[in-house]
Formats: sequence, structure tokens, C-alpha cells
Amino acid sequence: MKRTERVGAMVHILCQNPNKSFSLNYFCDLFQAAKSSISEDVSAARKAVEYTGLGKIETTAGSKGGIKYVPWISPAATEELLDELKEKLSDKSRILGGGFLYTSDIMFDADLIRRVGEVFAKKFVALDADYVVTIETKGIPVALMTAHMLNLPMVVIRRESKISEGSTVSINYFSGSTERIQKMSLAKRAVKPGTKAIIVDDFMRAGGSVKGISDMLREFEVEIAGVGVVIAAMEPEKKKIQNYFTLLHLGKVDEDSGKITIMGNEEILT
Repeated sequence: MKRTERVGAMVHILCQNPNKSFSLNYFCDLFQAAKSSISEDVSAARKAVEYTGLGKIETTAGSKGGIKYVPWISPAATEELLDELKEKLSDKSRILGGGFLYTSDIMFDADLIRRVGEVFAKKFVALDADYVVTIETKGIPVALMTAHMLNLPMVVIRRESKISEGSTVSINYFSGSTERIQKMSLAKRAVKPGTKAIIVDDFMRAGGSVKGISDMLREFEVEIAGVGVVIAAMEPEKKKIQNYFTLLHLGKVDEDSGKITIMGNEEILT
């Protein structure tokens, strides 16, 4: 293969497997090339990825070292994403009543949620977590994209236990959005004690679901490394959790005028 062909294939393989480390020997065997040639290919691939703003390619030495692609989304691309989300969510036809918006089409839009996953991955990459955890259902796509970008397994907490999950632990929690007691369950073999998890969800009003997830994980002796939600309601101001990261703040939803107040988290852009 020509160098340009090797570099193109290398970039494709790395970008398809974010935060997964590949040894130099892997590419030597794949391309039937010497280490010196592959090292030059890595340098060319790194420059190409960084120049186009796609992320960065890192190399680490040692027996456990290798080459990996680390996703990165620029402030300009993040701002574009926030503007697109705000425009879609400001459509008055989304108003469902009770201050809720229809968001299923957004949360299941693969391209949008892939970019949201990149923002979360950029925020949480340094936390050295072991899992990305969410609760069914609409939080699954963004949690899956985040887990993919971080090269971590995703864990889904169920609202009702399933026989296919085997033995489970169940807890009751108070939902701030429905203002009633609800139940969630997690398979005993889903996580291991002494690990760390990032909680990711689509929407948070009072924080009841996220607190429930946190309480569940503590039952398994799992540390909460970070919390990310796509949309957080501005009311109530006091949440059941304090430390969380959000892309958008949802303000007043006026059913009479059809006006929806939604703002991007400007801290993301700094």
C-alpha cells in the first residue's frame, strides 16, 4: 500500500474505535510495513486529524502503550450544535402540557446525539470511569454514544426488572417530574464494587431520576465520577443533585403563547 492509503486506513480504523489503544505492531502486521514506516504514518495521521479539528491521535510508550484516537469537538462546532438543538426545541408544536416538550425525535437522531456524545466525552474523558450508566428509555442513545466515544461499557438501569437480567437489586425513588414514588432495578452482575461510573440522561427536572441512579450505584459500591444531562429544567432551581453538566437549560414553557425559553450552557464554549 502507498503511504497515503495506509494513513487513510489508519485514520479510519482509529476514528471508528475512539479511545481504544492499538499497538504499533497491529498496524505493522495489517499493512505489512516496517515500524519506521508506520511511525511516520502515525505522525502524518496525527497532523491530518488535528488540522481538520476531528480530535487528536495520542501515542504512549511501554508494554501497555499504543496509538489511540481521542474525540474532540471544537467550541465552534459545539456552538453550532447548541444552536441547532435550541432551534429544534423552540418549536411550539413540541409543547405537551405541564411544562414538558416532545423530544423523542431529537434524542433518537443519530447525528445530533453523536455530537452530543462528543461533547460529553470531551467533558468526562479525564475522569477514568469504568461505565456509562443511564435509565431507560430516551437516555439510552446519548449514553451509548458517550460510552462509544469513551470506549466504555454502557449499563442500563431498568424501570422494571426483567427475567433476562437474572438476579437484580431494586430500589424506590421519588421522581421530581411525576411527583410520585417509582421503582428502578439493576442486574447484580451489571457493575463491580470499587469502580466508577458516569451518569448520562436526556432530561432532568428536579433530579429525582439521577439521584435514584446515584443511590442505586452506591448500593453496588460504585463511585459517581460525573453526571451529564442533555437538557436541565431551570425550575425548580434547587435540584436533588448539585454537581451536574448540561448542554441546555429549559426555562418557561408557555402553553398559551407557545413561547419556549431555552438557553445553551455558555460555559461549554469557554
